Amino acid sequence: MHDPKWCLFFDFHTMPACPDVGKNFDFDKITDHIKECGVDYIVFPARCNLGMAYYDTQAGIRHPSLQYDLLGKLAAACHAKDIALSAYLNVGISHEEGLRHRDWTVVTPEGYAYAPSHGHWFRNMCYNSPYAEHLLEMVGELTTGYDLDGFFFDCFGVFPCVGGECVKEMKAKGIDWNDENARRDFAHQSQLRLMNKLSKKIKDSGEDLLVYFNGPAFDEQKTQGSYLEYECLPTGGWGYDALPAFARHLRKLDKPLLNMTGRFHESWGDFGGLRTEASLYYDCANGLANAMRTTIGDHFHPRGDINEPMFELIKKIYGKLQKLEPWIEGAKALADIAVLVPSNCFRSCDPTASGPQLAAYGATRMLAELKQQFDILTPDMDFSEYQVLVLADAVAVDVPLGRKLQAHLAKGGKIVSTGHSGLDPEGKDFALPDWGLKFHGESPHDPAYMTPPAGKLAAGFPDMPVTLYERGTSVAAKPGVEVLAEIIAPYYNRGFDGEHAFLYLPPDKKTGEPALTRNGGVVHFPHPLFITYHKHAQAPMKALLGNVLAELLPEPLLKTPALPSFARATLTAQPGRTMVHLLAYVPEKRGAMVEMIEEPIELRDVKVALKGKRAKAVYLAPDKTPLPFKLEDGYIHFTAPELRGHAVVVVED
Repeated sequence: MHDPKWCLFFDFHTMPACPDVGKNFDFDKITDHIKECGVDYIVFPARCNLGMAYYDTQAGIRHPSLQYDLLGKLAAACHAKDIALSAYLNVGISHEEGLRHRDWTVVTPEGYAYAPSHGHWFRNMCYNSPYAEHLLEMVGELTTGYDLDGFFFDCFGVFPCVGGECVKEMKAKGIDWNDENARRDFAHQSQLRLMNKLSKKIKDSGEDLLVYFNGPAFDEQKTQGSYLEYECLPTGGWGYDALPAFARHLRKLDKPLLNMTGRFHESWGDFGGLRTEASLYYDCANGLANAMRTTIGDHFHPRGDINEPMFELIKKIYGKLQKLEPWIEGAKALADIAVLVPSNCFRSCDPTASGPQLAAYGATRMLAELKQQFDILTPDMDFSEYQVLVLADAVAVDVPLGRKLQAHLAKGGKIVSTGHSGLDPEGKDFALPDWGLKFHGESPHDPAYMTPPAGKLAAGFPDMPVTLYERGTSVAAKPGVEVLAEIIAPYYNRGFDGEHAFLYLPPDKKTGEPALTRNGGVVHFPHPLFITYHKHAQAPMKALLGNVLAELLPEPLLKTPALPSFARATLTAQPGRTMVHLLAYVPEKRGAMVEMIEEPIELRDVKVALKGKRAKAVYLAPDKTPLPFKLEDGYIHFTAPELRGHAVVVVED
């Protein structure tokens, strides 16, 4: 099976009470629609999260109103038209099976087999109960009895459990089952064990199948899964900052990568919600601009009703983007900056972001608005190819990372660190002398202010004390270290003294504490620059980082000085050519929840300078409209005359 490129993902979660499942399925017409979209791969449930199976299973529970083998007929129809099909099975949720086998469900520390609130997640399945063997039996049925191209295992989460099987094994291993962290660690190991069993079951079938586990950490699927998908519905809880952050990390894991978005106006299962063309197009184009292939999620009607407007929308979007295939296939992203984040930053695609993820989102937005080219790495990854490293807010420096950072500095590389980054793993002091700083703990000021920096660093920064909204750290500069800006304390901190709530907190005097330092190749912001930007979007702080990078990286891969902040510019490359992807869309928050994109933005005469000393041709893809260019000062200069939301400029070497 080749790597999937243009894909559709179909949910088919159907209540047992639904009376006419599969009644009107016209498999030939459905697959005609799929084929007309130019789709080469789909995912469809063999068993959904309600515990209902849609094939002739002996192990599972076929939906009571389904009168035939739906999955088998769909697979045959797909293969007749060269469309690959993976079977979806939900691992963490199987409501009907959990209802019939309460001994298969997770037991919470309070003793509940079902969570007290009966929302959709009130039953979770225990991976150490007989459920695990039952799931493996269903996979065996599918690998031996069906012509499938792969498996998609969903909701494969970590669910701590104090059921009999789990407690017995924890006791045998000397694990304190009363300890919350120990229970979670054991549940994580149980998750990985079941993943390994499923992977082995599929490999033992002898078939070369696509496999993805949605739940286990991406880097835990190095040998088990065959490709990666990043699930991200920006209107369904993820927002528009998630995809570009995850993309810049996952594309470095050396596996085929899909960007899973959806047609829903809000989130999964929104049967009557259809996103605007501009909104869905932006998701797909943004993924392609970041070296991801694309898949679009839908929920098929249980009767088999064909959602014609959905298919028409996807035909339109894929039809436009598929014309770019010659410049997409095999393209790799280019970057000269690596953002380092903690190892646990991108463990899953859960839209509930953690502190490190929020810092990664802030770094991504800030650097993308500055049109910098960057990847996001964890400390164990290779960053020797990058000129500048950015340690985002909370990157502790242990001995192995310290050696890598010093090697980077020794060859002339530069480092920008923020917040608690640079400290030793115990958080006691800076791990390396290269910072030239002494750590004094958390900042005593709430809020702190910073003085305007001097010289070139002051461009775009107001000549006034600027608030550092998130609490930072307190450091002292050692002799010889440049202090580029200072901390100003407020008259008094935020708080309550028993009589007054201190809300009005004007800046008072300089404290002598550094707010920005430089020591050789290391620039340090003692406050958490990126999580602050994610929460507060301070334009002066973005301008300051841009000025710092202009000094550390005077010849970046790409320069687009007049491109608006909302626009995005990324680079991908194939042998002999470089693609400049330009995107101009503005997600606008409407009402209380939804970020809406209704129209593309039109820009004209976008000036671009791409680092390089030679070029044979510059043109717009896919029509190959030639663009005039000139070589000057080590850059290829050209102008994109018109940009309506999206343009790809190709520079042939």
